[in-house]
Amino acid sequence: MEQRAVMAERMIDGDVIEACQQGDREAFRLLFEAYKDKVFSIAAYSVDGDRSVADDVTQQIFLKLFTAIRQFRGESEFTTWLYRLVVNACLDERRRRRRLLPWGETVSIPAPINKKPQEREYERLEVAEAVRAAVGELKPRFRLPILLKYIEGLSYEEIAAVMGCSKGTVASRLNRGHSQLAKRLAHFRSIAAWCD
Repeated sequence: MEQRAVMAERMIDGDVIEACQQGDREAFRLLFEAYKDKVFSIAAYSVDGDRSVADDVTQQIFLKLFTAIRQFRGESEFTTWLYRLVVNACLDERRRRRRLLPWGETVSIPAPINKKPQEREYERLEVAEAVRAAVGELKPRFRLPILLKYIEGLSYEEIAAVMGCSKGTVASRLNRGHSQLAKRLAHFRSIAAWCD
């Protein structure tokens, strides 16, 4: 499945984007296949791992993309433009959820389902879960640059374009995000060293 998405992403070029802008449903299907997992990944982290909400946000993004793709003028990379849509939709969803959740209530990221009984594997999963939870607890202005850098592999320039800020702001937010993660995960250093 993942290999199919990588193949689809490689096939996305200016002709596919132009075909989408002309209403070609097959071209839009290619676009969806290429980016659905990446969009879902960012959405899932942004909504604290709630898969149903992440599915809803992903669906909203592609519905919006279907109508908004005509606004893409090619002044930046398509992925930069798409990630900007994703970031905006995730921030909107967080604001909406904040209005609905009582003060101080948080949503935890669900634990992985397929844990193996071996102790070392359990420890690795525990560390991975702690990292996911720690990233989920970051404020969006620190979480989103970390997700875009380490999950999506974007450069500082691309993150700056997606987030509508300078490269210096991206570097600062990444630095602050790293510091906050280091504090939250300090107690796992001995476990992580043991797992290696």
